[in-house]
Amino acid sequence: MFTFSDLSMTLQAKLQCFFEEQIYPSERSYREQLESAENRFAPLPLMDSLKQKARNEGLWNLFIPTAHGEYSDFGGLSNLDYAPLAEQMGRVIWSPEVFNCNAPDTGNMEVFMRYATDAQRERWLTPLLNGEIRSSYAMTEPQVASSDATNIELRIQRDGNEWVLNGRKWFITGALYERTRILIVMGKSDPENPNRHKQQTQVLVPKDTPGITLVRPLTTLGYDDAPIGHAEIRFDNVRVPLDNVLLGEGRGFEIAQGRLGPGRIHHCMRLIGAAQRALEETCERVTSRTTFGRQLSRHQSVREDIARSFSEIQMARLLVLETCRKMDEVGASAARDMIAASKITVPKLVQEILDRCMQMHGAGGLTEDYFMAEAFNYARWCRQADGPDQVHMMALGKQVIGQYAPKTRHS
Repeated sequence: MFTFSDLSMTLQAKLQCFFEEQIYPSERSYREQLESAENRFAPLPLMDSLKQKARNEGLWNLFIPTAHGEYSDFGGLSNLDYAPLAEQMGRVIWSPEVFNCNAPDTGNMEVFMRYATDAQRERWLTPLLNGEIRSSYAMTEPQVASSDATNIELRIQRDGNEWVLNGRKWFITGALYERTRILIVMGKSDPENPNRHKQQTQVLVPKDTPGITLVRPLTTLGYDDAPIGHAEIRFDNVRVPLDNVLLGEGRGFEIAQGRLGPGRIHHCMRLIGAAQRALEETCERVTSRTTFGRQLSRHQSVREDIARSFSEIQMARLLVLETCRKMDEVGASAARDMIAASKITVPKLVQEILDRCMQMHGAGGLTEDYFMAEAFNYARWCRQADGPDQVHMMALGKQVIGQYAPKTRHS
């Protein structure tokens, strides 16, 4: 049994009310503003208005964990307490930014909280917490299999009192957004180091630094995810001060591992919200349409799909909540087995649930008249983001074998 704190319950009620009064009624206006914008990657007036309303309601920076509660107006939330809030936000794809809880900024803010110097926090974390700027995390590269982070090739070299960056990145979320001001860039600073996990360094690169080229926007299944979007970037002799290093030279892989764990589970939380909303709207749909002389809801195959979807949502939610509880008890690193299990299971399960719901909406389910097609794209995208399914299955399988058969050679 999972019990949420009084604070979480209060925030859940306030957030649900905010969705009913502000978010759902704004879905059409949001789409219209985005479609009519001269620049699809510019901030939308509606978003700014909603962000101010959310902040006035105390629904701001909900993602901040208790370990960094000094950055929160209410002392932060445990992973377990945050889960139902993130699930609610997942019901509308673009809504997390309203509450300053959108990726990649949440993960980047946690990086600043955990690894940055006081000067770096003052310059970048404070405006991020205030929602004044946005950020990107530049890790994935087009020319290598970035699922193995030690493969990355972007070169980071010392030259006097500066770092010099050369290379390419792609699928860098938020880089196109007009309000993005800072990139956290991971590259190889010591390629000859015999320890493959000490070859990488992460540095802070202001987006307006000379030598940065935003090559093109990228799409996933045809969606450009504007206004935040994903970009391909080129770095040509990009120079930043040595003080822009995060944590220290050779510690980039360590930062990446610390950053990605919470982000993976946040995606899973939001996906459950998308699946839950799809199920609810599908139940309404099948009671409002008839085929062959009776309601869709009375057909056996429809009832089976509804039952299967309901059961799978419950299973996914319980898996995520159990993962959150373990993260709260022992930390993200020690809970990596459950994080991997959630990351492997939830996006694929939600993708299948959304597929069924789209099918029961007929041709309309494939259109933007309903939210499900975009949510399907999100679920499919999550099976690649923060590491593809296969990498997590390989790592989890090894860990489980080691747990139950410690004397067996399994490396």
